[in-house]
Amino acid sequence: MTVTLTFHGAAGCVTGFCARLETGAATVLIDCGMFQGPKTLKALNYQPFPFPADQVDAVLLTHAHIDHSGLLPKLAKAGFDGPVYATAGTRDLCAVMLPDAGSIQESEVRQLNRRNQRRGRPPVEPIYTQRDALKTMDLFRKVKLGQPVEVAPGISAVYWEAGHILGSASIEVRVETEEGPLSILFSGDLGPGGRDYSPDPEGPVGVDHLVIESTYGERRRPWIDPERRREMLAEELRAAHAAGGPLLIPAFAVERSQELLADILALMDDGAAPKADIFLDSPLAIEATEVFRRRGWNRNTGRNPFEGLHDGERLKFLRHPSESDRLDRLSGWHIILAASGMCDAGRVRKHLKRLLWRRQATVLIPGYQAVGTLGRILQEGAERVSIQGEQIQVRARIRSLDVYSGHADADGLVSWAKARAPVAGDVFLAHGEPAAIEGLRGRLTEAGFAADGILSPRLDEGFVLHRSGAAAVANEPRIDPEAVARPDWHNARAALLLALDARLEEAADDAQRAALIEGLLARLGRESVDRRQSAAAGIVAP
Repeated sequence: MTVTLTFHGAAGCVTGFCARLETGAATVLIDCGMFQGPKTLKALNYQPFPFPADQVDAVLLTHAHIDHSGLLPKLAKAGFDGPVYATAGTRDLCAVMLPDAGSIQESEVRQLNRRNQRRGRPPVEPIYTQRDALKTMDLFRKVKLGQPVEVAPGISAVYWEAGHILGSASIEVRVETEEGPLSILFSGDLGPGGRDYSPDPEGPVGVDHLVIESTYGERRRPWIDPERRREMLAEELRAAHAAGGPLLIPAFAVERSQELLADILALMDDGAAPKADIFLDSPLAIEATEVFRRRGWNRNTGRNPFEGLHDGERLKFLRHPSESDRLDRLSGWHIILAASGMCDAGRVRKHLKRLLWRRQATVLIPGYQAVGTLGRILQEGAERVSIQGEQIQVRARIRSLDVYSGHADADGLVSWAKARAPVAGDVFLAHGEPAAIEGLRGRLTEAGFAADGILSPRLDEGFVLHRSGAAAVANEPRIDPEAVARPDWHNARAALLLALDARLEEAADDAQRAALIEGLLARLGRESVDRRQSAAAGIVAP
């Protein structure tokens, strides 16, 4: 029997995790996530899967985040009809997150097709619809932590607490082979531990192969206890209030929004932060909050910290677009939490369009921002940005607060990996950008892991697994593997247009502006430009 593991996502980047495990007798996927970031990478969401979906026997889901679960409805549309194994918390969150993702796609595709029609371009279809997502939920099967479950012929799995978000798990997969059982542990996304909102990550001792995330593989964060975390948030709230305008927080709808709301309300109740109306402007976050109120019990602290998160006098839930639109009329101090957390979709984009140019406004970014996302561009200090084709001058205060991360830092990842030792075979570094992967590789080597047994898979790369090691399999990647973790030509085009407009505005007079444009046209090739202009005017060039 040949056991093959192929990485179809989050290989050299942090989104779209999907690993395919084949044994000859069965095929299972570990996660089936959606790509986020540069348009070149997101385009993979629309392409066919690089494997036959109807030959997949089961999906083992680590957690509900869209970059791990977001293509499950597409998988079902493509012919998959097997079980999706997940914890109860993950199932309940997916029940709101996947239909929301389908609804967003339908809405965005309608807008895109209107633009395409005006431009003479063909229409596009959503990856899947809200109805597709609702049908996919019928495939979910609940698993309990620590209890083995047979997921396919010759393959069993045990789910372990990952401490990342509600319901998150690391998954230990055991494959029965002629040489005896072969074990592969998939970390999923690992929490930092020591938090009052999530349990500490756990896992088995002794595995054959380890697949570990590396989001923060090169970064150490100082230990921040809950009291200091709230103090740091209070400082940001007071500074935003002093600036004289609203505070906009682009927050992930699941976990991050709930944690921030719980802390903000507590700070206001204690008088540590100026009181304000708080608007949760995300239907998904509102529905997820209800799941957290039901299932947010933390066995480490013996309480559910999210019980008090309900629509009330200070906290307002904005479910309908018209309620969100009315925020345009507000002025002065108030707080808006809106998704998406990386500013690439959702209602947060319209709030950014109307607030980024205002000096009194503050944008507080509390989470990881992937390469090529609007959130990352703002974090890196852009003076102008383009949002839905409209150029916006950035005058607002842009702040970051990296104390709400649901990911372990470099030290946490190494400690968790060491606790899983001995690892008889190889360690696969996934779910990280190149610098993070190399940083974690170095730290694992210093911790005693064999350097030649630490592998960093590339997109669509496969490996034949044995108990003592792995051998790479040559596969054709869908795109250049180097392109998955860097800004693409779409980002470069947006930057070019922003720079051009800035130079035109800075020019002393129209003559300088005309000279600048003439120079650019000459560089592009005047003849080809003339031909395009003639064609656009209906003139046939000789």
